[in-house]
Amino acid sequence: MVLIPAGRFRMGSDDQFAYPDDGEGPPVDVDLGAYWIDACAVTSAEFAEFVSDSGYVTDAQHFGWSFVFAGLLPDDFPPTQAVKDAPWWRKVEGADWSHPEGPHSSVETRPDHPVVHVSWNDAAVYASWAGKRLATEAEWERAARGALDGKVFPWGDEFEPNGEHRMNVWQGEFPNRNSRADGFLGTAPARSFPANGFGLFNMTGNVWEWTTDWFQVDFRSRDRRRDPRGPARGADKVQKGGSYLCHHSYCRRYRVAARQRSTPDSSTGNVGFRCVCDVPGKVAD
Repeated sequence: MVLIPAGRFRMGSDDQFAYPDDGEGPPVDVDLGAYWIDACAVTSAEFAEFVSDSGYVTDAQHFGWSFVFAGLLPDDFPPTQAVKDAPWWRKVEGADWSHPEGPHSSVETRPDHPVVHVSWNDAAVYASWAGKRLATEAEWERAARGALDGKVFPWGDEFEPNGEHRMNVWQGEFPNRNSRADGFLGTAPARSFPANGFGLFNMTGNVWEWTTDWFQVDFRSRDRRRDPRGPARGADKVQKGGSYLCHHSYCRRYRVAARQRSTPDSSTGNVGFRCVCDVPGKVAD
């Protein structure tokens, strides 16, 4: 884990390309105490250790299916139900954390990739087992910024500085053609691309990451906060960071301020998580 020092940062953005319903703004000054955060998203190998030790069964396994990106399925894969407004998502029976594209697939060939098909419920149980917890949205965003306050990405404002790929996102024309210019079609290993200023990997792109906060569009109501927590209740949890499916043509959420919502029991092939630990003596609002 990496120690994030106490400090103030500017949370959120007034980016003209942000989606109003996401509630990225207005930006607010936030003061946070110190905390520890995983350098990488939790990997399939780490999650496998947890399952082996605890016997835990994920939400996707209980449901018997999860959502898989169609472009990762074999050409001869039988037709399955698609999401109405996002037909690139397919309901695949038997897809879960250990079989990311369904029964024909396995994480054994990618133990160092982020675990996916984990719900918020699953992530929270893992974090407790590991003696950790999920980050608040503020903690996640401060860590992702890598001490570069007000920048679009963990490394600055340029999408590909000097032509260098810094994250795993969709390259080409979504959803039909991915040139794989950044080296990947689906997930990349959790420790890919250069780390940010705090030494954290893949804080944008690769997989969305769960936070502990409930989602609310207009939650940022004060100009300054100390160790803020999300609303006391809600229907959806906040996810941060974007994924390998983000593309400027439809989902420019591969930015540190970006956010989206999802129900705590939902799982897909592009969502994972990382954990944090408190520093002794920290007191929250």
